[in-house]
Amino acid sequence: MEFRPCIDIHNGQVKQIVGSSLKDSGNQAKENFVSTKDAGYYAALYKEKNIKGGHIILLNAKDSEYYQATKEQALLALRTYPQGLQVGGGITADNAKEYLEAGASHVIVTSYVFRDGKVDMEHLNAIVDVVGREHLVLDLSCKKVGDAYYIVTDRWQNITDVAITEENLDFFAQYCDEFLIHAVDVEGKSQGVETELVNILASWNKIPMTYAGGVHNYEDVNMLKNSGEGNINVTIGSSLDLFGGNLQLDKILSIVRA
Repeated sequence: MEFRPCIDIHNGQVKQIVGSSLKDSGNQAKENFVSTKDAGYYAALYKEKNIKGGHIILLNAKDSEYYQATKEQALLALRTYPQGLQVGGGITADNAKEYLEAGASHVIVTSYVFRDGKVDMEHLNAIVDVVGREHLVLDLSCKKVGDAYYIVTDRWQNITDVAITEENLDFFAQYCDEFLIHAVDVEGKSQGVETELVNILASWNKIPMTYAGGVHNYEDVNMLKNSGEGNINVTIGSSLDLFGGNLQLDKILSIVRA
C-alpha cells in the first residue's frame, strides 16, 4: 500500500472541495479548504518526503476564465517534482505530451475516453498511441446508481452507462498502468469510505489502483490496507493536516509503510 498525495487546483488555487458540489457554471464548488500556498509548495513537500505517484487535478473546464491560472499551477508542481506526480483534468491525445514533457510521470484521463455516456474506443486508442500504456492512468471515479457503481465524467457531473465490474476492470487494465477511483458520493465529506466499492476493488487487484473519498480517521486507512491486502493505495484530501484536517501526514505514512 502507498499513500498517494493530491494537489487539487480550482480557480488557480490549491483547494479541497466537496466533489459532488462542483459546477462548471460560475466555476462553483463547496470549499473545505483554500490554501494560501501554491502548488509548487505541495510538490516540494511530497518530493522531500519521497511520496511518489500523487495526482494533480485541474478542476476547471477548458473554457473557464480560470483555466489558464489553474494550468499554470499544475505545470509549476510538475516542474518542482519531475516524474513524481501524475496530472489529470482536460487531458486529450492532443495535449498529453505537453504534460509529460513538463515532468508528469503519467496523465490521467476520464472524460476524453468516456464520452456521451459510453466508452470512446477511438479516443482510448489515440491516447495510448500518444503516451503509451505505461504513462496512462484511467480515472474510473464513480457514483452509486441503484445496485452498481457507474463511472462519472466531466468533473463528476455526468453519469455514464459503464459500471465498475470485474469484466470492465479487466478490459480497461489492458490500456493503462493504473486506476484512480474517487468515490464521488463521499468525496470531500470526511465521513467514512465507501466500503462496498472498496470490497469490489479489493476482490480484483490486478494492476495498481488508488482509492479516494471519505477517509476521515486512521481506522479507515487501516481498513483499506487490510481489505485490499496492501494492494489498494489511498489518497486523503480534506481530512489531512496539510489541508486543514486532523490526520497527520507523517502518521499516515507510518501506517501505509509499515
